[in-house]
Amino acid sequence: MAKVTLTTARTAEGEAAAAADELVGALGGARPELAMLFIGSRRDQGAIYRAVRERLPRATKVVAASSDTAIDNAGFHENGVVLAALSGDLEVGVGLGRGLASDASGAGIAAVNQALAELGARPSDVDPRTYVAMVIDDGYRLKKEELLLGILTEAPALSLVGGGAGSHLPLGDPGVAGVVQAGGETLGDAALVVVVRTRAPWAVLRHHAYRPLGERLTITKVDPSCKLALEIDGQPAARAYAERLGVGVDELAFGLPRGFSDRPTAVRVGREYFMHAAIKPLPDDSILFCNLLREGTELELMQLVDMGEALAAFLRDELPSRVPSPQATLLFSCNARSWVARRQGMQAGLDRALSLAPPSAGMNAMFELYNGFQINSTITVLAFGARDE
Repeated sequence: MAKVTLTTARTAEGEAAAAADELVGALGGARPELAMLFIGSRRDQGAIYRAVRERLPRATKVVAASSDTAIDNAGFHENGVVLAALSGDLEVGVGLGRGLASDASGAGIAAVNQALAELGARPSDVDPRTYVAMVIDDGYRLKKEELLLGILTEAPALSLVGGGAGSHLPLGDPGVAGVVQAGGETLGDAALVVVVRTRAPWAVLRHHAYRPLGERLTITKVDPSCKLALEIDGQPAARAYAERLGVGVDELAFGLPRGFSDRPTAVRVGREYFMHAAIKPLPDDSILFCNLLREGTELELMQLVDMGEALAAFLRDELPSRVPSPQATLLFSCNARSWVARRQGMQAGLDRALSLAPPSAGMNAMFELYNGFQINSTITVLAFGARDE
């Protein structure tokens, strides 16, 4: 039988050695092919990584990422530490790309080539049935789309899933970084690419808790950075958006109950909706998006539904329909989903829903990625299963 399994452990220990003892001890002597650490951003990232690395077999690939919140089947754990140990039918290659802020495309090319080289493979060897990659970047650099361009230009057949490493500090805080770790290095302004080669069934998936309203907005003017919408439907962007929602401009910012998080925007691709929510209105009536914008783009208005019920349905129904006998799920959940869930009283429902998942581990992410898309307000998932050969 070809399968990939996941064993998870979580610790509240503050000291690195004690935390590592608890995490690795919970594996019961397992010798995983890949160990992924999701480490609360207030903790000593490097010390915990090194302590876990020392306690696992040399052959195990160990990688880590910072986040304000770690995830497992028991729910969302603020400043938690979760260890995900993957075993079974998988081979793993790991690559690091540096200098996201200055050359994100080049960082992606370097990281994916290093990861493939560890597998003894070249980009032309990638079989889309047996290769898949996780990508974790410093989410605060806001360079995902350029990073994805580099990776997929080099290895276009590779399926990608992941999200941004982050911090408990807000976007825009001076000097803040999301940290990635591999091969003994602890880096900000960098990207981590983990390529998995397996005969087991797998799928990359995404889930959001929004439904389309059947209304569209058109971006009619953007600034040179392509991150600011200056006009929507020919009018100052923030005023046009607020008028469509029937609220004041001061009610739009993400996280407020009647603004961007309640009725965000998405790009429609066929029958699918990829969330591209706005973040905040600016004093000049422009709107900051974290996705690159293009004049003439039509965005669909979406409506928030019950987040816990939607996630439960996804885990109970959609995931098993896509992956035979699911054994392992790695989750990258938009950090803003937790902000909204707490404000709307839905966090307990999200925690309960995770109990329906196969063995799971992951983190809150600073924006997510799904194949060639940067998205937000979404959970992206890499799920592995089992089948007879």
